[in-house]
Amino acid sequence: MGEALASDRLVLAVKTALAAGVAWAAAHLLPGPVAQYPYYAPLGALVSMYPTVADSLRNGLQSLLGLAIGIGVALFVGGFTGTTALGVAVVVGVGVLVGGFPRMGTAREWVPLAALFVLVAGPDSRDDFSLAYLVQMGLGVCIGFAVNWLVFPPLRTGAITPAFARLRNVLADQLEDMAIAVTEEWPPDHQEWSTREGHLAETAASLRRSVEQAELSARANPRRLRHRRDLAVDLADLRALERATFQVQDITDILASVIWEERAGTTVPAELTPELANALTSMAEALRRWDGTESPAVPLDQVQESIDALNGSYHQMAAREMSVTATAGIVLALSRIARIIRARLNGDGAETVRPD
Repeated sequence: MGEALASDRLVLAVKTALAAGVAWAAAHLLPGPVAQYPYYAPLGALVSMYPTVADSLRNGLQSLLGLAIGIGVALFVGGFTGTTALGVAVVVGVGVLVGGFPRMGTAREWVPLAALFVLVAGPDSRDDFSLAYLVQMGLGVCIGFAVNWLVFPPLRTGAITPAFARLRNVLADQLEDMAIAVTEEWPPDHQEWSTREGHLAETAASLRRSVEQAELSARANPRRLRHRRDLAVDLADLRALERATFQVQDITDILASVIWEERAGTTVPAELTPELANALTSMAEALRRWDGTESPAVPLDQVQESIDALNGSYHQMAAREMSVTATAGIVLALSRIARIIRARLNGDGAETVRPD
């Protein structure tokens, strides 16, 4: 019930009802035999009403395309078979096949449906019915699109900022929990961080959906002129955060292997754990501050200092022939995250990964 009565759904229901009512009234104003089939106008309004203006236009036009193709199939086949069982089977079969062509979209559902309706209308009224069917549906689609475009066209850019904040905070929480874990006696008391890979991936996927839905809702939307937002920047930030998520997942896998997989050959020398925890905590702070309102330049400087300190220490350990492969992998992942954030602050959409 919560989803059914959500504000967006209620607005869509009201607009659909309005479009259907207007289409029904307008359908009776059409001349000649077309006015005998007024019920197809509200149907056209219904099939063209989607949550976004772009979807409304695309699906409405695709429905009319499928309708026209289906009518053509029925008129052609009906001329040979008439309204018989064989004719019904042929038009439905051909309609399903034609609907399988690439990029048909919503049209694929209307081809066999329209072909069936036109065929069973009978040879005496088939032509008038076909014309009325197409005209009334076209009228309804036009009214539906007009209502969707004029009456509170949905613009979903407001959901982007909270979605970005959720992912940044989830990544920061993950890094902070790992920083606590590396300073505890191993195995650490809490290990839920090691099983959050799915949660990290789902949060990143939710952000992508929010950005994509916002971009779709802004197409052909007149409200975009009053609520300006640079969606190209959002897409670049999205790609950057997705790459950062991958690096955090990599760090999680490395640390989980170090702590719980004795035969994996991955270790972190105990002498490095304070510096490792400091680097993880500094990166978490930088991610939290990357919110578009407060520059994370100072945290990034601190991150780089902590990474440099950890980098120097593990090289000293390596010189003493101690195993530092896990530490090196974590340092590389942290360095990449820092470069990702710095690149976005500089307005660069791409991350250049230099050899470490």
